[in-house]
Amino acid sequence: MPSSPSAGKQRVALVMQYLGTRFHGWQRQPNFSSIQEEVELAIAKVVGQPVTLHGAGRTDAGVHAAAQVAHFDDPVGQIPPHRWSKVLNGHLPQDILVRGSAAVDSRWHARFSALWRRYRYSIYTDQWPNLFTDAYSWHYYRFPLQEKTMQAAMEPLLGKHHLAAFHRAGSARTHSWVEVQEVDCYRRGPMVYLEIQANGFLYGMVRLLVGLLVEVGSGQRSLTDFNNIWVNQRRDLVKYAAPAKGLCLLRVGYENFPLPDSLWFDSQPLWQFTG
Repeated sequence: MPSSPSAGKQRVALVMQYLGTRFHGWQRQPNFSSIQEEVELAIAKVVGQPVTLHGAGRTDAGVHAAAQVAHFDDPVGQIPPHRWSKVLNGHLPQDILVRGSAAVDSRWHARFSALWRRYRYSIYTDQWPNLFTDAYSWHYYRFPLQEKTMQAAMEPLLGKHHLAAFHRAGSARTHSWVEVQEVDCYRRGPMVYLEIQANGFLYGMVRLLVGLLVEVGSGQRSLTDFNNIWVNQRRDLVKYAAPAKGLCLLRVGYENFPLPDSLWFDSQPLWQFTG
């Protein structure tokens, strides 16, 4: 149960959506626009002092989020926690939206209380470009993609593995162990979707993984090659990262999350095509 505010303070959880196109990722950094900074500035306008926002995951530059989770400590406590979503949306740019807010216990943490994160990558495979899918998918049509082959390649990743082959340089993380919980690759018309759920993700992991999976799905690389590359940690053989615009942080899982599933569980619509 959420704790009662102490000395006016209250920890507030947010479920947020954002289009990552014009941002240099989630994390605040000098000289670049970030999601974290934009929301922190909006909160500061309301409470009249700087506030630190903590996110469940640090999405990279250009990556979107359908249900990023974050928290902050309201130092004043005059706004009911469930009202913070509406208040913040009045101060945020159009490419950031707070879908809901709620009170949480002072020990609850958006990052460290998370049990899992799930990402979805969208690939548009029709030969004809489509302006409406362009900002949210990788337009790949050079070779046909076999989604069942890509699914077969992903399944051995289930479990806890050392995934250094999909770990970009520049990360502060000292190891590459990841517990992959679920994988899925499926098609809806010209769209191929890849989903992966894990306890955490390495820097650049999903985009590097998708880049290699596309080589498998297009017949340029065998299932055996793919398996040998990640098992033997051959980062040097993973040459291409899929474009950031196709990647979306789909949702984050917690025990007893205070906001309803309808708000956060599956809030990135799938494209529907006819004809």
